Amino acid sequence: MVSDSTRGVLLGVAAYLMWGMFPLYFPLLEPAGALEILAHRIVWSTLTVAVLVLVLRRRASLAAVLADRRTTGLLCLAAIAISVNWGGYIYGVTHDHVVETALGYFINPLFTVMAGVLVLGERLRPLQWAAIGVAGVAVVVLTIAYGRPPWIALVLALSFAAYGLAKKKASVGAVESLAVETGVLAPVALAFLLVLGLTGGAEVGQHGAGHALLFTTTGIVTAVPLICFGAATTRIPMTTIGLLQYLAPILQFALGVLWFHEVMPMARWIGFVLVWLALVVFTVEALTHRRRQLVLAAEASAV
Repeated sequence: MVSDSTRGVLLGVAAYLMWGMFPLYFPLLEPAGALEILAHRIVWSTLTVAVLVLVLRRRASLAAVLADRRTTGLLCLAAIAISVNWGGYIYGVTHDHVVETALGYFINPLFTVMAGVLVLGERLRPLQWAAIGVAGVAVVVLTIAYGRPPWIALVLALSFAAYGLAKKKASVGAVESLAVETGVLAPVALAFLLVLGLTGGAEVGQHGAGHALLFTTTGIVTAVPLICFGAATTRIPMTTIGLLQYLAPILQFALGVLWFHEVMPMARWIGFVLVWLALVVFTVEALTHRRRQLVLAAEASAV
């Protein structure tokens, strides 16, 4: 019989593998542009989550969230952040920047830590500062390598850090949170799609029924990994989740290099190696610190 912790690891792996495979999915929706794909993703995600709210009987908890003005406000901020993140990611993977989108999620943990320092007043330990310093050097190297700052990666990292911070402060369940977030964005997305259709700029419906039906799967593709992730977080420690989160950008990076054959000059390899070095330092330090805290807690309880 599979233990609860093993089930949690499997669910976490499934979530991050699905997210890692997104570069293969979104190009299937072309020639629709990034904004049109984003708008459809929001609309179909709203419908999918509405079904989940009914099936999982979360109407009462959703009503409670909506009754709290502070929480609703935080989720509105989260909605803006995740729409920027989704849009940036879709643009990246449909414009031959898959490797750069992977970079965004590699550096995201470091941006999240900095958000904690700047917004929540958290303090960093020396090795954490060292990791962030190495990541900063990596961004400079990659800026030189690309001939420009890696804007897509930076937008993805910043927006997801902001999203995580807003979600942390809101402290709401995954289904309820996504219901509010997509519900806030849905009217804007619908209006955009309506204008696009009336002006003849919509690609949906112009390339066969199969292409049109594929757009309806964007809601499922959004919800399923999120549900797996939510189920995993209740079964395994956050340190394990922290390690699993690297699966998605590793897979995205591999797809960018091996499947999409994106060019990787030596300077970009050096930048990525520096990013990976920063992440190794950051992860090892975090695990060591947590182990030390658990030992101290055990010793204190034994006294």
